[in-house]
Amino acid sequence: MFYTLFKYLLFTPILRTVLRGRITGQQNIPAHGGIILAGNHVAAADAYVMPALIHRQVLYPAKAELFRGDRGLGSKVVAWFLKVINQVPLDRADPRNRLAALAPILARLKDGGAVAIFPEGTRSPDGRLYKGKTGIARLALAAHVPVVPFACFRTQKVKGPLGLPWLDRPLIVVGEPISFEEYAAGVEDHDTLRWVTDEVMAAIQRLSGQEYVDVYGSSVKSGAVTKQGADEKVLPRPGGGPAPQLPGQG
Repeated sequence: MFYTLFKYLLFTPILRTVLRGRITGQQNIPAHGGIILAGNHVAAADAYVMPALIHRQVLYPAKAELFRGDRGLGSKVVAWFLKVINQVPLDRADPRNRLAALAPILARLKDGGAVAIFPEGTRSPDGRLYKGKTGIARLALAAHVPVVPFACFRTQKVKGPLGLPWLDRPLIVVGEPISFEEYAAGVEDHDTLRWVTDEVMAAIQRLSGQEYVDVYGSSVKSGAVTKQGADEKVLPRPGGGPAPQLPGQG
């Protein structure tokens, strides 16, 4: 109930009428059934622009820490908001049991829900597209659901009326669903997970037109990879190798 109220009484009207946001390719989003929406992440606004403009209710996995509300008033408001709009926490405490950490999200997918993910795992440090993390492949293969790529444009804040932060005609472009059902047996195979993830990132890149950097954006942000190091990892597209061969495939 609260998700619908916030979406149709606040976010969608503001985005469509005030900020002149729009979406193309919405017909590519299945009206029913479990799906994963996977997009680039260039600004904080991505997380609410896309859900406000599409016809499906969307779950965004959020860090479990955000649900605690133990860092002052602001964190309490965030925790309350996430809970009332029926989002689920993503507990990453045990990296050895990744599918277990994804269990609440898998349950939502198997119940026919729509889950949105930014495979890069963090906002782009410079507007380029960075290497995707394989959690999206684990989800798609374990839940047996298609991935719908999308790209965000003009979601970065600009100076608006009276110098206030503003969005100038944000745009979401949605691509056709991609099925990886024939690779479901590789849900625990590293090569399969990497290939599926790279194919998703390549679909996002075709929509966004971004330059691709084959390192994790988080590594650049932390300083583990320098800007020069990132520049040396620019590739025409993610992956590009042959599809993995799994037992039983001819």
